[in-house]
Amino acid sequence: MQGIGGPELLIILVIILLLFGAKKLPELAKGLGKSMKEFKKATQEVQDDFQEAMDAVDTDKKPATPAKDAPAEKSVPKKVPES
Repeated sequence: MQGIGGPELLIILVIILLLFGAKKLPELAKGLGKSMKEFKKATQEVQDDFQEAMDAVDTDKKPATPAKDAPAEKSVPKKVPES
């Protein structure tokens, strides 16, 4: 199957012009442009969220190695109040 060529595109545009009229075409084009802008924005947000999630997973996988000179942390028992 080949792509849409010049004559086919012209026929489609004439059919659209006949269906909607010359006055409605600018409104339709404006609506289509807004829709495409919102779609691109939404896909970019999804890609950003996915990348953030992947970065978070990568940082969780890295083992935390304590520094050799750092003292080890001691656990301090909690005091229980007497009743």
